[in-house]
Amino acid sequence: MADNIEIKATKRDVVGKANRRLGAGKVPAIVYGVGVESQSVELDRHEFELLLSRSQGISAHLIELTVDGDKPVNVIAKAIQHDPTSGHPIHVDFWAVNMKQTITTSIQVHFLGEAPGVKTGGVMMHNMSSVQIESLPGDLPEFLEADISGLDIGDSIHVRDLVVPKGVTLLDAEDEIVASVVPPAKSIEEEEAEAAESAGLGGEVTEPEVIGEKSDESGE
Repeated sequence: MADNIEIKATKRDVVGKANRRLGAGKVPAIVYGVGVESQSVELDRHEFELLLSRSQGISAHLIELTVDGDKPVNVIAKAIQHDPTSGHPIHVDFWAVNMKQTITTSIQVHFLGEAPGVKTGGVMMHNMSSVQIESLPGDLPEFLEADISGLDIGDSIHVRDLVVPKGVTLLDAEDEIVASVVPPAKSIEEEEAEAAESAGLGGEVTEPEVIGEKSDESGE
């Protein structure tokens, strides 16, 4: 289970396009969900960015959100929008949850070890960086692990191979590939050579007989 995070926020009167008037040190956010009235709040940008840098997959963390010193509300960060240029967070959706009701969220997959197949020329493919799970808010794992140390060329890890904690259910199809080691891509020269060989151009070339040409054996 991931450790809980504490975040402090203040109520926000500026909404919509006017959010751009917020100070550079603030991040607009909204709180909605079970047992709370939807309200607009703002976060300290510096503190929130520090939190993002320390937390691996913040969506997997249960957050105790305190607004203007009121009683903390259990929420998860349902969505975080980032500026496409600077990468800074520009808006956060906090979803209030009921601790006794299961929720669905995305959890990051961490890959452990080194695949032997890569050392022999294979290419490591990380097909899924996260998976969908269902659990009680208090049972949310911080991340799931996928051990790739046994993968040779042609081997794969599927969703069904992931080990999840008690109380957590994987929602992705069990035959979905999480990671695999594939053969190296062939060079253009190799592909052209194989194509020529399959077309019958790779062996000895013989000159075609010209129809109507007299044979030397005819004696004429």
